[in-house]
Amino acid sequence: MGNLREFTLAEMRDGLRAKKFSAVELATAHVDAIEKTNAQYNAFITITRDKALEMAKASDAKLANGQGGLIEGVPVGVKDLFCTKDVLTTAASHILDGFKPQYESTITTKCWDQGGVMLGKLNLDEFAMGSGNLTSYYGTVKSPWQKDGKALVPGGSSGGSAAAVAANLAPVALGTDTGGSIRQPAAFCGIVGIKPTYGRCSRWGVVAFASSLDQAGPLTRTVRDSAIMLNVMCGHDAKDSTSAPVETPDFEKALTGNIKGKKIGIPKEYRPDGINPEILAMWDKGIKLLKDAGAEIIDITLPHTKYALATYYIVAPAECSSNLARYDGVKYGLRVMGEDGSLTSMYEKTRAAGFGAEVKRRIMIGTYVLSAGYYDAYYKKAQRVRWLIADDFNKAFEKVDAILTPTAPSAAFGFDYKPTNPVEMYLNDVFTVPTSLAGLPGISIPGAINKDGLPLGLQIIGKAFDEATVLNVAYALETAIGFNAKPQGVAA
Repeated sequence: MGNLREFTLAEMRDGLRAKKFSAVELATAHVDAIEKTNAQYNAFITITRDKALEMAKASDAKLANGQGGLIEGVPVGVKDLFCTKDVLTTAASHILDGFKPQYESTITTKCWDQGGVMLGKLNLDEFAMGSGNLTSYYGTVKSPWQKDGKALVPGGSSGGSAAAVAANLAPVALGTDTGGSIRQPAAFCGIVGIKPTYGRCSRWGVVAFASSLDQAGPLTRTVRDSAIMLNVMCGHDAKDSTSAPVETPDFEKALTGNIKGKKIGIPKEYRPDGINPEILAMWDKGIKLLKDAGAEIIDITLPHTKYALATYYIVAPAECSSNLARYDGVKYGLRVMGEDGSLTSMYEKTRAAGFGAEVKRRIMIGTYVLSAGYYDAYYKKAQRVRWLIADDFNKAFEKVDAILTPTAPSAAFGFDYKPTNPVEMYLNDVFTVPTSLAGLPGISIPGAINKDGLPLGLQIIGKAFDEATVLNVAYALETAIGFNAKPQGVAA
């Protein structure tokens, strides 16, 4: 039967239905491995062994009667940004110490309704703000990939989710993507990560960072597994005013692998001067493989791409400063009283102690750009540029069915990387942010291995609510690439 943890989600689903192994065996194998290796990876903040085994027993009972949901008995890791009833939910921040919600997020509810088995809550950059999983109050996450025996970052903010899937600690992990926080860690860890169209998945019960950008999505080992998870996660939610009332197609059935006649756009703006030659070589190989599969390659232009990063780092901090105003020590989480016992002092002390440096930086930037006298100069102008970026994509999609780009400008970097300023770290999102600003679906798949033996990612971007095409192009490319490299650091 082999190592159960090496199976893909689809293989686990099919094996459970065929009774080749039980949900309890599957859950036990994963929880045992998590408890054994979490000190090594620090991927999990909370491990829910008892809940996992209880849910697995219930799944086995359903499967024995020929019943069960789409992922009945399959283990699932949850980024600790999703509220989970009676289970510690932290957003990787000190300010949410001890917070156990009395409700379940819509996305996790959908997963449990379809038979998913909860393994625990996964580490992340604090409040999803970061590109390396370096800002968590609970410590950094280490990727199972290594360079010269040295640990690397897994990417961020969904670094714990990506590391867990790459290390065979979970076949699927829930993540969120605001400016690339699913796709970039997927690229760094050699796995698949998809950000659906904004509004495709409910945000209800997800701790907010930037409300007009945040979107939930899965991290998996294969494109098929991501398609299965979108079938579980998508759908209109009346509790979320940004949830789109659109039909959810069967994404797994869309995986035909036939892309003959599909028009694939190649944006010239994603070839900046000084681009890493290994990234360029991977991209060119991906273009050739799509062409060999019968796709038509078309050069396109997205002229406002150069303004995307600056636009994002005005819009996102502005929304963050508004969303994080609710953490004040009054209702839940950390409370630090001042010496004078006043309410104002408690606010100041709680927020000073509870938020990390990167969160404070973004709150300050966001508050500044929203302040009187600067709103028009910064935030209002950024929103106008955001519209221009979205319009670039609209015009491109009049000519093409999907767009192919790199996912990130480099492979994963080490913990010894010391940027001279925060902007250097923000550049990790240069290829993913435009898609987020436009609210479009994007997927990252493993594209190649570089000279250091580390994975590089390719990104496919699609039209709004056309995840089916995005997945099918990704499936065809995944098949053609045949990526099968494994991290060196994975424990048995």
